[in-house]
Amino acid sequence: MKDKSAIGVFTPKAAALFVLAGTGLYFYFQWEKQRLQEQKQKEMESRSVGRAQVGGPFEMTTHHGKPFTEKDLLGKWSLIYFGFTNCPDICPEELDKMSAAVTELDKIFGPIVQPIFISVDPARDTFPLMARYVSDFHPRLIGLAGDYATTKATCKAYRVYFSTPPGTKPGDDYLVDHSIFFYFMDPEGNFVEAFGKSSTETDVIERVKREIEEWAKTEKRPVA
Repeated sequence: MKDKSAIGVFTPKAAALFVLAGTGLYFYFQWEKQRLQEQKQKEMESRSVGRAQVGGPFEMTTHHGKPFTEKDLLGKWSLIYFGFTNCPDICPEELDKMSAAVTELDKIFGPIVQPIFISVDPARDTFPLMARYVSDFHPRLIGLAGDYATTKATCKAYRVYFSTPPGTKPGDDYLVDHSIFFYFMDPEGNFVEAFGKSSTETDVIERVKREIEEWAKTEKRPVA
């Protein structure tokens, strides 16, 4: 006896499998698109002779209200992420990954890798809000913020894209479009690597570990 709910060979079971397959393909292509974007970014950064020109002079303020410049990064390795406190999912996920990697690296080398969070939402990310936000991730995470001009200049130095809707006010509800990378810098303030969404915590740990060990060999000085 034929199943009356079937239309030709397209049964409810076949329909469900078709939907599942389509959903799987959608998420795969989204992941592949992100991976290719990250690969393109890294290729672009590696076109210059030597290391990419990422980073440079900047003047911002910590979540404790103290001045902070690129000179404060010197002498330590650093991982720097640009985002905003109202980010619903991507920023927390990337900061969780970065913080977890720093925690594991602390166990190997001690506290020589400084995690940094730089706000791209100067209208809403006040210092008290930044202080509460960074405390959710890593005890040594430093939050940096500034006015719009300062934020724009810092993002330009690090080749970070960000865009807020026009005419926004501090109390408005909006999302900030921005680059999804965190940057690995050496103790002399030079760019080493960019980690995107497809990079895992293990990827970050292994890459940082390898660079620190190479530094100790080639520079013939302590890693810290």
